[in-house]
Amino acid sequence: MRRLLFAALIFVALGPVPGTQQRFPVADLTSQQVAARPLRYPAGQAGMLRFVRGWRLVSPNDAFGGFSALAILGPDRFQLVSDNGYWARLTIAAGGAVSDARIAMLPLGGAPSQRKSQRDVESMAFDPASGKSWVALEGLNQVWRLDPALGRIESRARLPRPSWPANRGPEAMVRLAGGRTVIFSEDADDDPRGREALLFTGDPAEPGTKAVRFFYDSQGKGLVSDAAALPDGRILLVHRRLGLDPVFTTILGVVDPAAIRPGARLTSRTIGRVPAALADNYEGAAVERRGGRTFLWLVSDNNFNSWQRSLLVEFELVGLPDSKKAAP
Repeated sequence: MRRLLFAALIFVALGPVPGTQQRFPVADLTSQQVAARPLRYPAGQAGMLRFVRGWRLVSPNDAFGGFSALAILGPDRFQLVSDNGYWARLTIAAGGAVSDARIAMLPLGGAPSQRKSQRDVESMAFDPASGKSWVALEGLNQVWRLDPALGRIESRARLPRPSWPANRGPEAMVRLAGGRTVIFSEDADDDPRGREALLFTGDPAEPGTKAVRFFYDSQGKGLVSDAAALPDGRILLVHRRLGLDPVFTTILGVVDPAAIRPGARLTSRTIGRVPAALADNYEGAAVERRGGRTFLWLVSDNNFNSWQRSLLVEFELVGLPDSKKAAP
């Protein structure tokens, strides 16, 4: 009975599944208005993860929400991608005023479809030098490279076989120095070493790019929901663990990509968790260096459920463990 209740909780929490159609109660897909409502939570004073500020994002556009990936385009300028195939760009001033908002659909890459499985973007990487973005689609098991305007697919490639399960595929993607890319599956491969992941030696959207297969063991933190590169070259991993109170627990860990080898098992060192008062379904992450300090931005996926929120929150990362210290 407990397993049935937990399965029902997951279904309700994570919303539509591949093969279904995304339906909205109001057919407003044209509005470009976005508002940011400040979150009332005290700034953190202790620990490695210190809350700075945050907002609940709302829009009359019914495609706005379901955010699964996040990028920082510039000072207070954000790019959000949703698992319904839409993207949003917006600037949020210190006081919460939103400007230059834009909401649009990603290119569909062929046959137009309303099915979630044909446009289920779960992760994104952004290159500030070129302005280009890479997105990984879970249902299709593909990686696309998009032009700076997000209007054209420049290149795309399938993930190396065997294909990851339709609803457990490329959940997190991070670009490393030198053009390498790491993609973590959400829950692929029932292997005692952990969940399957790939290190691409070059552009994963170019067919034929070589990839190293390895495994990630979260050691009880939950399933990986996103990743971001830290200034020192390590990878920050966002984990999502489901429960009852709160429904979502977000635990952050740090892993060193230098340990990646074919078939290797990697673990991460825990650096903190999102406070229960700010708990939600965080699926997007981006790291920003500002004024000599390191900040982490997280965005949540509301699954287009009335009881969830699209939150954009900022934390300062303080006193991260040295890369030479082994993970517990």
